[in-house]
Amino acid sequence: MGEAIHTLIAGHARDLSERLHAHRMKLFPPSATKTLRKFTSGEVARLIGVNDGYLRHLSLDGKGPSPEVTPSGRRLYSIEDVRALRAFLDGGSGKYMPTRRPGEPLQVIAVANFKGGSGKTTTAAHLAQYLALHGYRVLAVDLDPQASLSALHGYQPEFDIGENQTLFGALRYDAERRPLEEVIRPTYFPGLDLIPGNIELMEYEHETPRAMLARKKGEGFFFTRIAEALATVESRYDVVVIDCPPQLGYLTLSALCAATSVLVTVHPQMLDVMSMCQFLLMTSQLMSTLADAGARMSYDWMRYLVTRYEPGDGPQNQMVSFMRSMFGEYVLNYPMLKSTAIADAGITKQTLYEVSREQFTRQTYDRAIEALDQVNGEIEGLIRSTWRRD
Repeated sequence: MGEAIHTLIAGHARDLSERLHAHRMKLFPPSATKTLRKFTSGEVARLIGVNDGYLRHLSLDGKGPSPEVTPSGRRLYSIEDVRALRAFLDGGSGKYMPTRRPGEPLQVIAVANFKGGSGKTTTAAHLAQYLALHGYRVLAVDLDPQASLSALHGYQPEFDIGENQTLFGALRYDAERRPLEEVIRPTYFPGLDLIPGNIELMEYEHETPRAMLARKKGEGFFFTRIAEALATVESRYDVVVIDCPPQLGYLTLSALCAATSVLVTVHPQMLDVMSMCQFLLMTSQLMSTLADAGARMSYDWMRYLVTRYEPGDGPQNQMVSFMRSMFGEYVLNYPMLKSTAIADAGITKQTLYEVSREQFTRQTYDRAIEALDQVNGEIEGLIRSTWRRD
């Protein structure tokens, strides 16, 4: 008789986990922490929105942070230098420091879909990092038990994230519930914090039905818990980016109820669009039920983001045209291109914003980074529009 399936799966999971841990230790020894590379003056100028020559004059005049100067004369800035430059140039005007102003509400963006391979986590990671690089105070929330967003930011879920150290710790229904601020961790991106995830998040899916059955009159509903937790740290952030799990469970519903905006990622192929159709139908039905129970259902915006797009693929172009004819302005103008640069960076658990141009052929890197910046810039525009900024 063959080995029991649960024993077989457990063995495979254990062996794979140990092999991945060994790979990680090779890349990042226990004493090491992930750090962010330095940026060239040209990159910094584009990030801040000034001329490269102006930065050179500031450096020569001894104004602002002092960059590192290489033997070849290149000026390199750390991300801390970039933030210091923003503060120096801003002078209280708000032109270079885009953080929230009085009366501007916290933006909570839920990145969702329940079809694997739609680029959901890649989208959430690059969006969070883009906003941090551009001066916003960002909180990334990993709600996916698979925890890929956490791994991208240097936290291996089965080794670095202990019991009660995910968002579940701030959502649970018993006396072990923790303040949200206790589960927030810093990242190597100044301005970007993370609430990591791991398999513990599945406990919310199991505990919520029990809590609903035992709920007493006057007690809060499950779908308000994420919003209530975020409210306790609202003053620290401008934008929250939530990477939802690839399923329509209690975690995703709670995230959608906490969100002020929703970004749905979709790969432009027939099966993926059919899956998205089912996702939308199920979501609308469940959200309608929650609305009847008092959940807030008004969003500042909702958009579909076409991901892993290949411009030379005829069927994909047809599908994108179909989506645009159906949904119009609800489809972002810019798609996220399929890129070997993003895939290659992911092998070492990095995003494209972390790696330097020299690691790729220039055309491959430039094409990918341009697509990322266009997508994220369009989303930034939606955020600023919500705040009624020009």
